[in-house]
Parts: sequence; C-alpha cells; structure tokens
Amino acid sequence: MNLLISHARVIDPASGRDEITNVCVQDGKILALANDGHVPKSFAPSETVNARGLWLFPGVIDLAAWLREPGLDHKATLASETRAAAASGVTTLCYQPEPATSINNSAPVNLIRDINTALGKVHIAVVGNLTLKLEGKKLSNMGGLRRAGCVGVTNGWQPVADLKVMRRALEYATTHDLTVFVYPLEHELAGGGCVHEGEVSTRLGLPAIPAAAETVAVAQTLALMEMTGTRVHFCRLSAAGSVRLIRQAKQDGFKVTADVAAHQLHLTEMDVVDFNPLCHVQPPLRSQADREALLQGLKDGTIDAICSDHQPHELDAKLAPFQQTEAGISSLETLLPLTLRLVESGDLSLQQALGKLTYQPASVIHSSAGRLTAGAPADLVLFNPDSLWDFSLEKMRSMGKNTPFAGWSFKGHVVRTLLAGKTVFQREAER
Repeated sequence: MNLLISHARVIDPASGRDEITNVCVQDGKILALANDGHVPKSFAPSETVNARGLWLFPGVIDLAAWLREPGLDHKATLASETRAAAASGVTTLCYQPEPATSINNSAPVNLIRDINTALGKVHIAVVGNLTLKLEGKKLSNMGGLRRAGCVGVTNGWQPVADLKVMRRALEYATTHDLTVFVYPLEHELAGGGCVHEGEVSTRLGLPAIPAAAETVAVAQTLALMEMTGTRVHFCRLSAAGSVRLIRQAKQDGFKVTADVAAHQLHLTEMDVVDFNPLCHVQPPLRSQADREALLQGLKDGTIDAICSDHQPHELDAKLAPFQQTEAGISSLETLLPLTLRLVESGDLSLQQALGKLTYQPASVIHSSAGRLTAGAPADLVLFNPDSLWDFSLEKMRSMGKNTPFAGWSFKGHVVRTLLAGKTVFQREAER
C-alpha cells in the first residue's frame, strides 16, 4: 500500500529535521519527504492521511524487553506484549533471554521469529546466550547464534563463574563480531540485596545492594575490553560511578554504549519507603544524586539509549513481603510517556529524548530503522502532543499489571503506529 502522510510535524533526531512536511511511503519504505509541490509524480497514494497538528517520528526501538514466551507464558505472551508495544509506538523490541526462556541455539530464535511473523505487530531482535543455559560456565555457540540472526549475546543478571570465563566469552564474541550486552553486577557485593544501600535501606531494615556492586562490575568489564577489543553495551545503568567510568571509556576510544531504564529517571530509593513491591526493581532505585548523574549522562551522550526494561509479572509475583517479590516493572506502555516527561521538565530537548528512543538504540543493534530518510523502513509513529490522559491498570494491554505509574498523568498519546508501512495500531477515537 502506498501512503501519503500530509502536513505532519516531521521530527527526525538522526538528521535534526523538525518541520511541517509530507511523507510518502511505498512498498514498506519511505519514498520521499517532500512539500506538496514536490511529491514524486510517479507516486500514487492509495491512502492519504491528514496529519495536521500531529507529530510524525520514527518508531521506538526498545533495547530491553522480557517477553516471557516461550517458557513463561503465565506471565505474558508474545501476542499480548507485541500488541502493547504497537499501541505504545514501539516498533522494535530486543528479546532478552532468561533461564526459563534460554537462547542457546538457533531453534528458539527461529521459533520466536515464526511466532512474531504471524503476529505482525513489531520487529523482534533476539539477544542470545553468552553462556550455555546462562549458567556462566561454558560458552554458548555464538557462531550459530550469529548465523541465526541474533544481534548480540548476554548472560543477563546471571553471574559468570569467574573473570577467566568472561575474558574468553568476550574474545569469542569479538571473533564473531557480536556485541556483548553486559548487566553490570558484582554478585558477591550484592549479597542477595533488594534495595539501594543507603538511608532508606537502613531505615527499612532491608538487605541492600551498594552502588559499588555495579561500578566494580563496570570497571572489570572495561579492563577486559581493553584486552579483547570487544564491543560492549552496558545495560540498565543506575549509579553515578558507572556513568563516570563509561564517560571516560568513551573518551578513551572504547567501543562501548550504554542504556538506562526509563523508571530510573523518575523514581529514587525514596519511592520504596512504604515497602512498595511495585518499586522492587533490578538494579534498585538509587539516590537522587544517582538519578541526576543518569540525566547528565543522557545529556552529554555518555548514555546512548532509554529503554523500558519491560518485565511483566502475574499478580502473585508482587504480593509477598518486599524482598520476596519478583523484581521488575511492566513498562512498555510507559516508555514513551516517561521519556517525553523529561522534555516537559526541561531535562532533555525533544530531539535528545526521541534520539534516545530511535536512531541511537538502532545503532547499538546495527538496525537501519530509527530514521526518517528516503529508503529507510517505514516504521512510523503519528502522535498527538496535546492530549491529556491518566495511565490506568484497566487500560493496560500488557498481561503484566505490575507498575508503580498507575494514576500518573501524561501529555500526548500515540494515534497510529506503522510497521513497514502497514498500520499495526490505530486509536479508535482517531478513526
């Protein structure tokens, strides 16, 4: 289908474009961006959308989604979560392996791809196992995972047996030109903690995780990177010390990128003072000083992407005492609203905020998406910037309702999401 989107405010952080213009979509790709008098003569749209008053920007690319299926279907399914993603302006999800949904070889990669192709709501980029069964002992078949189309490998939050194994894993990944997604945590220092080590953990009497458990792991990985030359992406930064280390590593020319979860930019350790299990996350919510350092890291380019770290859970997973609940937030549907809140508060410009959700995460996984240029995939979001709405559990599309953001007010919502030029979500009121 050929589509003409007219009179939209076209925002493309990759090029810095921000103007009212028309976008021509043909055969799933962007044919041209042109004013009325310059639409290609050969272009015959089968549908024209008057987008006056709306924003048009690239589909969101989320580097961290725990999609659960296959293996944890009682928490969520690919159908439920990709539907939630499309309605939230997300067009690419990075599938993260976990012990119950391990990606040891090409078979689960192909299964995920086949299920997702049938659903047709988003693109899924799979991150495979760094070690066999994520046990941290034997290396996975990274060559096979690379051939199967994995965009990287990781051990997630599971520990690697020792630094010798980690060095070999980095060397093996480098051989196959794979990015290693590192979740920085020194498990011995973490010691089974569940909140940030500080005033709040002392007051509540909860086992704590010091910020050093993260920064030590970052420092160790950087030291190994210097030996191996591996391309590493650091996942879910939470501590000021980690931001400083990665800023220096980038200045020194390391092939390093990093992301932060959107909730870490709005919540702190103070949000767990009433033992709220919905604020039990990994890494834990840290201090206000850490939050400010994360924001500064986004501004100066130290942190490349904002992600959802979407972890849907069944109701029972959050009903035990705080330290016995499962960590994580169902956060696909708040990724874009929370990021745009940073624009309202003046913490980021609109170009910066959308860049952290589009072309910058795209570069981490070597995707051609995230840009509004001729020839790019027509993964697009039409957005109404003026609507006001309240986030409610009842309207969530994800199977997981575990969020601390219920009742929060947001400005702006997704009107329509297109994947390769095909509409995969359209808000009923806008039909």
